[in-house]
Amino acid sequence: MHLDLNLLVALDVLLDEGSVGAAADRLHLSQPAMSRTLGRIRRATGDEILVRAGRVMLPTPYAEQIRGEVHQLVARARTIFVPETELDLATLERTFTLQCNDVVASALVPRLAARVAATAPGVCLRVLGEADTNLDGLRRGTVDVRLTDETTHPADVRSATVLTDTLVAVGRHDLAADPATTAGFTAVGHVVVSRRGRRRDRVDDVLEAHGTARRVSLTVPTLAMALAAVTAAGLLTVVPGMAVAGLGPELRAWPLPVPTPEIPAVLAWHTRHGRDTAHTWLRDTIRDVLSVGGPR
Repeated sequence: MHLDLNLLVALDVLLDEGSVGAAADRLHLSQPAMSRTLGRIRRATGDEILVRAGRVMLPTPYAEQIRGEVHQLVARARTIFVPETELDLATLERTFTLQCNDVVASALVPRLAARVAATAPGVCLRVLGEADTNLDGLRRGTVDVRLTDETTHPADVRSATVLTDTLVAVGRHDLAADPATTAGFTAVGHVVVSRRGRRRDRVDDVLEAHGTARRVSLTVPTLAMALAAVTAAGLLTVVPGMAVAGLGPELRAWPLPVPTPEIPAVLAWHTRHGRDTAHTWLRDTIRDVLSVGGPR
């Protein structure tokens, strides 16, 4: 029985991309060559694997059934055939994908990019925003590391708390009310940062427990929008202390008038990267950059 394990790698990429063209780009093949490979996979499995539905291609039920197993087989094969070697950062060429929310990205990415450029110039960082299905990226290999405030993960995902932070109020220097007091904090309109447009977050739960509430005037999806609105309209926003380093000269931070729980920054990655020295270096670098900057 003659097996071509290259077909397994191609099948994994085809199922991940759902497109012959995208799979060809990822494997550095021409589109006709990728189409021929798909044909070989179809003959070997006796299944169409991907079928056209209008302008897109969809996996067959059989393809959906084997997707996870195929990916695990490819990942296990790589650990066998690519032995661990000493890491040479000067010659390392690799793209790492980092997923985190906008606030963490604004505090981490500039300093992380500077560190990587100085120590591993061949490395490319690809930063993604949060998604509704955040663990899928880790499992499918489309995300290398994820920064989140979630402290519990399934068995196939490893995690480590790399920073704990506190919330602060941010507003203009010339606010008439003092946001460090409950009366001043609730007297000013608030901007809530939420990519889903939610008006309520953990701050409102704490205020409610203390018998008060704030007035939300605006919700925006990014920290940059929130700070711009705070500057222009004389509003307040609440952000983790790590974001204070990016404030403009018109803005300042105050401690919140009510105690709030500390926010953990948790680094998560898939177990397949346990022996990956370059991946370990990236995780250690992120941890070090966050610890040096620290919460404010």
